[in-house]
Amino acid sequence: MAKSNLQVDPSCMDDFDPGSLPADQAQALIKQTVRAVSGQERIAIRAALGRVLAQDVRSQFNVPSHTNSAMDGYALAGATLPPEGTRTYEIVGTAWAGRPYTDDVGNGQCVRIMTGAAMPNGTDTVVLQEHTDVTGAQATIDARHQAGQNVRQAGEDIATGEIALKAGRRITAADLGLLASLGIVEVQVFRKLRVAFFSTGDELRSLGQNLDAGAIYDSNRYTLYGMLTQLGVETVDLGVVRDQRDDTFNAFAEAARCADVVISSGGVSVGEADFVKEALEKLGEIKFWKVATKPGRPLAFGQIQDAVLFGLPGNPVSVMVTFYLFVQPALRQMMGEKQVDPMTYKARCESKLRKRPGRTEYQRGVVSRDEQGDLVVHKTGMQGSGILTSMSLANCFIILPLEASTIQPGDTVTVLPFSEIQ
Repeated sequence: MAKSNLQVDPSCMDDFDPGSLPADQAQALIKQTVRAVSGQERIAIRAALGRVLAQDVRSQFNVPSHTNSAMDGYALAGATLPPEGTRTYEIVGTAWAGRPYTDDVGNGQCVRIMTGAAMPNGTDTVVLQEHTDVTGAQATIDARHQAGQNVRQAGEDIATGEIALKAGRRITAADLGLLASLGIVEVQVFRKLRVAFFSTGDELRSLGQNLDAGAIYDSNRYTLYGMLTQLGVETVDLGVVRDQRDDTFNAFAEAARCADVVISSGGVSVGEADFVKEALEKLGEIKFWKVATKPGRPLAFGQIQDAVLFGLPGNPVSVMVTFYLFVQPALRQMMGEKQVDPMTYKARCESKLRKRPGRTEYQRGVVSRDEQGDLVVHKTGMQGSGILTSMSLANCFIILPLEASTIQPGDTVTVLPFSEIQ
């Protein structure tokens, strides 16, 4: 039989491709390349939820501002507590939150005190009302107590001049309350990141259009819109771009002009139209084209003009996997966040997971807690890169390392949640 001269390049079905960059190296290269936006703005704290602080926030006073009671009870001097037996104190007044007791408290005296009330002069300890035997104007206390108990010191939470919130933090609901407690009306934040995105392919139709033979509705722009909106970036949807040279070149050029980040989906796999690759090579600089992951091997990363570029695969699941693994951490870094690496957890796998060594796999799963409170995970059925229901049902990726083989039920695996764990 004659020897074939046919050259076969590695495909997305192959487990090993020497031209693919390992996932961790790709993530490290992206992290080294992208930079936070330089623009900043000052906004009211009510508008700051989800934004990223551009400057440290320092407290102008102690929090709490005065030493106060952490409980309802009786304030007294700790040095007068009985070492054994009991001691009876004279109740000389009441301290309320916002209405302090202003006289000095002497030896053998105590003050009825409410939670949050300033500690009267001469007191440093609060005995819970439930641990006190009160008869008329007298309170009897036993020997179970310690000096200094149930008292919050001035500046115990935040001292004057101390950093309350550091630059690079995404502001949470709790942070809004903290800012308000410090009397802060406005904060300095990084401007919103602007991301332009589009899909490529003659077969794609937008919602509302008729599906002719061979056509499909474009789902990728909707998943991208959802993931980008959850991040809090400003989005520019450039629609569906046909597989034509001029259209492809114009789409990338326009996206780079109007945004900080350009995200395309489709057109980067072997065998597809060459216009995307041609456009990226002529208009920008590409750092890498493929990563050793399944799904999502075709992934372009680089730069067009001043915009960061991510060329994602066309398969719906591959788009979401590559976004969560590579794009989202980069966007968070560009938004000014300091902590961008996703949290992973160990869980007991309840499914048999088939895998061959050669590339890192991210199978879709549901992670939850069993009756003992331990994390367990099972896969969401068929794992094909075109089965979007596998993502819709999932709340995590089950990470199977490059060298891993088949996983048996009961094995411990690493999971990366991308939505809430139930």
